Amino acid sequence: MSYRFAKYKDQYRANLKLALPVVLTQLGQILTQLADNVMVGRYGGSDPVPLAAVSFGGSVFFILCITAIGVALGMTPLVGELFVQGERKRSAALLQNGILFYTLLGLGIAVVQYAAAPLLYRLGQPVEVVDMALPYYRMLIYSMPLMMLFFAFKQFLEGVGNTRVEMVVTIIANLANIGFNWLFIYGRCGLPEMGAEGAGLGTLLARTIAPALMIGYFCSRRKYRIYLEGFSPRNYSWATVRQLLRMGLPISLQMFLESSAFVGTSVMMGWFGTQAISANQIAITLGNCAFMIVLSIGAATTIRISHCYGLRDMPQLTLAAKASYHLVLAWNAFAALVFIVLRHWIPTLFTTNDEVIAITSRLLVFAALYQLSDGLQNVSVGILRGLQDVKIIMPIAFISYWLLNLPVGYLFGFTLGMGPSGLFLGFTFGLSSAAVLLIRRIRRDVRKSNMPNS
Repeated sequence: MSYRFAKYKDQYRANLKLALPVVLTQLGQILTQLADNVMVGRYGGSDPVPLAAVSFGGSVFFILCITAIGVALGMTPLVGELFVQGERKRSAALLQNGILFYTLLGLGIAVVQYAAAPLLYRLGQPVEVVDMALPYYRMLIYSMPLMMLFFAFKQFLEGVGNTRVEMVVTIIANLANIGFNWLFIYGRCGLPEMGAEGAGLGTLLARTIAPALMIGYFCSRRKYRIYLEGFSPRNYSWATVRQLLRMGLPISLQMFLESSAFVGTSVMMGWFGTQAISANQIAITLGNCAFMIVLSIGAATTIRISHCYGLRDMPQLTLAAKASYHLVLAWNAFAALVFIVLRHWIPTLFTTNDEVIAITSRLLVFAALYQLSDGLQNVSVGILRGLQDVKIIMPIAFISYWLLNLPVGYLFGFTLGMGPSGLFLGFTFGLSSAAVLLIRRIRRDVRKSNMPNS
């Protein structure tokens, strides 16, 4: 069947209308990460240890952090379906229980992360890197409950189709983060010079601002304040929490398995030395810059699909899904081209260390290889979330990331002697496998939905 732009024009517009505020939200978060890395990297100068410390501490924190966030993402498709059906009372129950449950979950994860801090010395990293990473890591831990409180409001708003508020709040908080970094990393305005730990303190303060702004917004708008009416811990319902877990836990496990492939690669990168850690951090940060668009399209896809699914409008659902695939493929092809063409220049923005620049330029070529697969698998996960078919994504992630990505990366990196570039080659195998298996599942779901009496 031939492609016609006119057929998908309205779908592109609808998807991008939801995605663009999320893009700006992600852009704010990525710019903060970039600011952390650039400011800490410049603080270290030719010494790669500060940047390596932020990389390592952030990677270890990220693996449980993203697992908790995955649980929160389960709220969006549930609220999306109820929203188009006019079920305000049930939506309010999801929000109120989400606020309590996600905040407590964040607190529990923080306790586990704090208790695990001594294990950082057992991951084969240079001791001087771990020594500097620990204070930064602990600052991130303190921010965990605050971040989960923010996500409770954020995912609810996405479910009702409002992605603009999270954009504004995130941009404000991240601009504050950059300002805090300037104060604490370098010791401006009479404050002590804190280096990498100062970047962590800036993140903690920014993550305090974000939920405060969200709560203020909900309380100031009548159409959202009604969802908080009668809010009380007495309304905590295990039935509602189980509903959130039923949807969120498979998403969480999938995100844990996927992120563990990146974290595991980062840990193995440390076995090649401090320069490899710094180069990996730069390459991963740049990959995240490209991924912010992918993630935004995936989030918009979940919203569109959940609304179509709530109305049981399968023809519209199919068009919306295909439009998301078109958008993400176009973007990832562009990102891959940029990585290849500018691979020698981009690393110089982060460091003056010649060896780090050389390793990073090679890693960017291999990062370009997995861009298309990364886009396809993320949008596919977004579609399955919208369809509330989430149980399958965990076993697919296990096969793709633990049975393929990490072992193949180790094989090429160490056994076949390709070094850091070989570790990155594992991503191509893992993400491509995930993309193929997820698309097969979506096709099965669509065929099943189109069957009579289904």
